[in-house]
Amino acid sequence: MKNMTADKRLAFSDVFSILLWMGIVFLTWSFMQAADHFLRLTPEAMGKYFKLRWVLLMHITAGGGALILGPLQFWGRLRAYGWKLHRIIGTLYLLAIICSSITAAILSSTTAYAVNWAYAFSLQVWVTVWITATFIAWWAAIKRKFKLHQEWMTRSYLVTLAFVVSGTLVKLPVVQRLGEFADISPSLFWLGWAAPLYLYEVVLSVKRKA
Repeated sequence: MKNMTADKRLAFSDVFSILLWMGIVFLTWSFMQAADHFLRLTPEAMGKYFKLRWVLLMHITAGGGALILGPLQFWGRLRAYGWKLHRIIGTLYLLAIICSSITAAILSSTTAYAVNWAYAFSLQVWVTVWITATFIAWWAAIKRKFKLHQEWMTRSYLVTLAFVVSGTLVKLPVVQRLGEFADISPSLFWLGWAAPLYLYEVVLSVKRKA
């Protein structure tokens, strides 16, 4: 009876993981669809990004790949198939983060200043946290500190998700009524990654005490 109950729980966990992943894929698709006009590669479509159009396209594409690959690393059933598959997915996620974060650093140090200094600075800090969290997760895996690796990989993905979270919030009518994009976006960028990381640390503290 215990085995049957465990199997049912595992099956429910798998279904939940698949539905969650599909939801993230849909959000990623919706988020990236808003950037379809950049594919025309014309000065009118690209605007301030025209000179760095390939940097922008690499950032968007690699970022989308990181969003989709991230949840697969936390799916227990997928990890159970073997460490090689987990390592392949993790390596692809790492490469996607490297490409997207480097191009994000370039954009935040150039075109972002066309909005204002606060906007550029918030992006620069965001990218720094993104790269740092992912690097520590990779380092922990190399050192075979797998619990630490899992914690930092979670932090890395929370920062990855922040791009979708802040991008969605800034499009909400109730948020747009608060002011111009240049005024409200920096605060939303900080909120997008800082609040989830804080909540995650609270959850970890509660688990450690328990």
